Amino acid sequence: MGKRAEILLIDDEEALRVAVGKILAKEGYAVTSYATASEGLAAFEQSAPHVLITDLRLPDMDGIEVLRRAKKTRPDVEVILITAHGTVSVAMEAMRLGAYDFIEKPIDRNYLVKAVAKAIEKQRLASENERLRRELRQHRGEEALVGNSPAMLELKKLIRQIAASDVSVLIQGESGTGKEVVADVIHALSARAERPIIKISCAAIPETLLEGELFGYERGAFTGAVSAKPGKFELADGGTLFLDEIAEMSPALQAKLLRVLQDGRVQRLGSTRDVQVDVRIISATHADLQTAILEKRFREDLYYRLNVVQIYLPPLRERPEDIPLLADHFLKKYAARMQKPIKAIAPAAMEQLRAHTWPGNVRELENTVQRALAITNEEVIKSFQFASVRPLTGQTLRGGGPVLWFPVGASLEEVENRFIQATLDYCEGDKERAAKMLGISSRTLYRWAHRSPELPAAKLSAQRPSG
Repeated sequence: MGKRAEILLIDDEEALRVAVGKILAKEGYAVTSYATASEGLAAFEQSAPHVLITDLRLPDMDGIEVLRRAKKTRPDVEVILITAHGTVSVAMEAMRLGAYDFIEKPIDRNYLVKAVAKAIEKQRLASENERLRRELRQHRGEEALVGNSPAMLELKKLIRQIAASDVSVLIQGESGTGKEVVADVIHALSARAERPIIKISCAAIPETLLEGELFGYERGAFTGAVSAKPGKFELADGGTLFLDEIAEMSPALQAKLLRVLQDGRVQRLGSTRDVQVDVRIISATHADLQTAILEKRFREDLYYRLNVVQIYLPPLRERPEDIPLLADHFLKKYAARMQKPIKAIAPAAMEQLRAHTWPGNVRELENTVQRALAITNEEVIKSFQFASVRPLTGQTLRGGGPVLWFPVGASLEEVENRFIQATLDYCEGDKERAAKMLGISSRTLYRWAHRSPELPAAKLSAQRPSG
């Protein structure tokens, strides 16, 4: 910044403009000057000066109003006021409103030069700090998106491209794929990161309460409204509103949401006053919105409002190369939280994770690693137990271990191999115990291990039965 900094000067005294311009130009600054506030502010909005110097008394506007308008347009600009001796108290008030400094008339050359240099240095440091904060947010944000598969690399690239803009984003994907994580990352990398991201699930709140949660309500708006409450839109003002499971919103509420998105104004229940809000919308769903539109369950005009940019999150089974990275990530995260000295996942256990179909996606993997950490007392996780994801129907089977499920159409050989493998893993390789649970002899289990490509024979060779 330094010598290349631009200064915009507003003062109705021509002699002062000329004198200040010469002093600052001699220091290497680029100076433009104007006689009226209206001219100066018009130029200010078209340029990006580092410092604005304005007289407190101007023919068409006072310096306090110039300060307010300049700060509203560019909060990062530094403003220095020129004031007569009798208005020092007003200048002090201006500093409380955001002015950097004030200079009394007649202007002292050295004080002017030092004040401008310090204002520019302050802005330079603020700019550098903001750059570092952005880099830190980006690093932390992208850390949350674990994976180096082609799909994840494309996802990260797209997020970097759209984060800085204010466009609405629709995130689609199966349950457990990480839609909320993506929303967090988009917000963290955006210019709104210093403001909140407010989240609401349209499926978790009854329809009768969802409207009040979104738009707020006044006292007495309905039975039980004993005090006024701002809605999620108001709470998210200046930031981001994440609408999860948007497909579950009723058609009547969709119409009200559309109106808010069109004009940026919300009205609390029981109020006649509009509240202007500045909110970026990120929505998410696992449902097929195109089908919902055809079935008249979702408004097409709202869909196009929400779907300016669409992000599709692939299920975990479509990016198996990310499973080891995710597993290690969750291992480090939860081992630290649980204060357990578990440092690694054994190769055989990692193969278990690779072989699983992950119907619950990343969330299921996270829970699986947590479960293993909770029950493991060694430094290495040797096996995993997979939780049931679908209730059993019909006759109840004996056994209290983890439950497996298989898609209709799976071959009998595949089902048998997976079932025997899971039983062995559950018994931590104890062939005798596994055979007993399966109701077969250990010899039969050993023969299966040799013919099955899914289990290396070496795993059981030390326990081969005699005879």
